[in-house]
Amino acid sequence: MADSNVIPLPRTERREAAMKRAKPGRFDPEKEEVKRRRNAESVAALGQRDSGVKLLEELVFGTEDELLHRLLEEKEEEEEPTGAAVAEDKDEESPDNEDHHHHQQQQGMARKGVWVDEDDELEEDVDMTHRYRRQLVRGGAEASMSNQKLQQRMKEQFVRVMGGTPFWAESSERKTRKTRTSADDEDDDDEHDLLTRTGNFVACSDRLPCGVLRMKKCLHANSARPSDDRLTSVHFHPSAQVVLTAGLDQSLSLFQVDGKTNPKIQSVHLERFPVHRAAFSADGTAVIATSLKNKMFYVYDMMEGRVTPVHAVRGLNEARVKEFSVCPEGGALLLTGTRGYLHFLTLKTKEVTDSIKVNGDVSGVTFTRDGSKVFVQSEQGQVYMYDVRRASRCVSVFSDDGCVRGTSIAASPDGRYLACGSQSGVVNIYSQEACLNSANPKPVKAVKNLLTSATSLTFNPSSEILAIASRAEDEAVRLVHLSSLSVFSNFPVAKNKSMFRVSSLDFSPHSGFFSLANNKGHAPLFRLLHYKEF
Repeated sequence: MADSNVIPLPRTERREAAMKRAKPGRFDPEKEEVKRRRNAESVAALGQRDSGVKLLEELVFGTEDELLHRLLEEKEEEEEPTGAAVAEDKDEESPDNEDHHHHQQQQGMARKGVWVDEDDELEEDVDMTHRYRRQLVRGGAEASMSNQKLQQRMKEQFVRVMGGTPFWAESSERKTRKTRTSADDEDDDDEHDLLTRTGNFVACSDRLPCGVLRMKKCLHANSARPSDDRLTSVHFHPSAQVVLTAGLDQSLSLFQVDGKTNPKIQSVHLERFPVHRAAFSADGTAVIATSLKNKMFYVYDMMEGRVTPVHAVRGLNEARVKEFSVCPEGGALLLTGTRGYLHFLTLKTKEVTDSIKVNGDVSGVTFTRDGSKVFVQSEQGQVYMYDVRRASRCVSVFSDDGCVRGTSIAASPDGRYLACGSQSGVVNIYSQEACLNSANPKPVKAVKNLLTSATSLTFNPSSEILAIASRAEDEAVRLVHLSSLSVFSNFPVAKNKSMFRVSSLDFSPHSGFFSLANNKGHAPLFRLLHYKEF
């Protein structure tokens, strides 16, 4: 038995004594010290672990404290009953510990889908030539695709259309992180609110947008009584929800406009009088109708229901009267005569009060909204401006740029624009101010969408749209957005031929409806959804 009082030697001294006993006479303390120092340096170098290896170990096993804490928890779970451990954990857990524990469970457990579709597990190819799936094909060789690849392709398209993965489609971990970040940032709060609730976030602009015109095709305005011959005129009542149609079938027809049934109000037959032009008077109490080869014209008094033929007009020396314009101010008409003459006629006394003359034949007439000025276009392409309140004095003359033969003219109600149509189909849009102050104004826009003569021009009441048409070709109708001076791309609809050859067009008093008169005896009607009123 070893003596308990013997004190053991230190490790270094024991090693030196052993070496002396093993190899007497060969032990060198200096060499042994150098060797021991080198061994210590090697051990120290091996102890310095690479930072990448250390990071990988921490990610796999955790830090030393976390690893020790995990081992202790596993040991406690083995020693204690499961029910008691669960109960104790529930009593001792705080809200922070619950969040941490829930986060760890989400990381350690694989999430299971709420619904599993057995068809998704089938290994079968899907036909990609179907018209519903053609937009998902990226190459001509993809005639078929597996279910899994198709699902992935649809997810990619959904994310691309949505501009990223929406909040409701993200994982719970990412939702929690985004929510916590957005609590500190008001911009993120707004984004979260935008993606998680419905409602009108963008208010509708009062200005008409360009590009695509929001519209709805309605039942024809004269569907209750279509014409047997070509329609020549369509005109909305200045104050009532009524539209007038007239044509070569020798009749005037009034319809109530509701966009659904458009019931007929009244129809008046004019014996042997094919109507060339018909329009409401400025106050809306009468309808004026002219024909092709007659000096006589008709006035239909809607209040009394009486049709009055006007045979002889004092001071009017014309063989026929077919074109006229309604003066916005007062009960007067401006009749277009021959050889460049125009005559002002009062509806009350049926007599001519004044006449003006331009060089060449008149091809178009338009008034300003207040009726103080009138623009007259000649067939030679000259445009004359007369001041009606100053004894019909001519105040300006200019030549329509590039026009060989003028065919139509229209002035915007707000006094900003003047549109001049030509036989070539080009419609020049001018600034009215430039037309007044310059002898050679330049158009702000030349609309070249028509290939045949521009025979009809009309501005809408808000001066946001210019409608242009040609009666020489089917579907030759365009709507011009004046703010951008561009043509709406969705009118007319190329696939459906519904307008045919248009001879007249008009807007309702507040631009809610737009209608045309065509050679098929119909008056196509469109609801312009941007405008809320009739």
